[in-house]
Amino acid sequence: MHSRMLVYLDEVARAGSIRKAAEKLNVASSSINRQILALEAELGAPIFERMHKHMRLTATGELLIAHVRDTLRDHRQLRERIVDMKGWRRGLVRIATMAGLANTLLPDVVIWMRERHPFVKLVISALSVNQVTNAVITGEADLGFAFNLPDDPKLRVVASARIPIGAVMAPDHPLANRETIRLGDCLGYPLIVPDRGMTIGRLVADGFERAGVTIDMAIESNSLELLKQTASRSQAVTFLNEIDVAVERRRGELVFLPLLDEHMGPHMFMLVHRTKGRLDAAQSLVMEELRKIIRETPG
Repeated sequence: MHSRMLVYLDEVARAGSIRKAAEKLNVASSSINRQILALEAELGAPIFERMHKHMRLTATGELLIAHVRDTLRDHRQLRERIVDMKGWRRGLVRIATMAGLANTLLPDVVIWMRERHPFVKLVISALSVNQVTNAVITGEADLGFAFNLPDDPKLRVVASARIPIGAVMAPDHPLANRETIRLGDCLGYPLIVPDRGMTIGRLVADGFERAGVTIDMAIESNSLELLKQTASRSQAVTFLNEIDVAVERRRGELVFLPLLDEHMGPHMFMLVHRTKGRLDAAQSLVMEELRKIIRETPG
């Protein structure tokens, strides 16, 4: 298939509409539709199921689009290797991560890349755990940098570290002068906890449950900023990992106390890439920098 046709198929599958794909690619809808119909005739099977105002991949289409995306990815990597051979310092590195890491550790990586490798473009997306996993597996991201990614044969774990969860509070909180703390020590104060939709929220809820502690009256939120801001401005206690509050600790706005409770499992800090395929020079460079961050993270 012609490379332009591959791009058309990929965009129609993502958009679910020939019209939307045509608008994004700045080509005529009729041109895309004509080429799709010709390809379906050649294959002897429909690629898309045409529904009212929407197009959905058929089983044949699912097989085809996987091949299309692999081909587009290989073609992009080939072009980047040719660029490297010519001595041009260009590249594209796409990182799928989580909001907490995007706000704490990755700014230093962005600054480092801009200073050392200004012709390498970074694209950093803050996603949920499932979205990070899917982005790396499908090739929409080159690297996954997140907590508690699932064990999947399509992912290769490059580096990992156990990050403890602790109680987080304002510096003037009555508990702030302690070196360590237990869950029971926090119960006399207002609690604001990450909700179960977050990976750390599930760990915190499971930890309280295993400890036999009920926190029905705790406020819950899926916003890290809300958790941190509330703790810094009141007598409330929240529960996060050390990386989540690294910036605020440096500023003297929050205190992090490691939990002694064995019931509270650690956050697994992970760097992954797709098992199938290979990373180019720029992607490998960024991978090594992220690997170094994980290795140097206290856990």
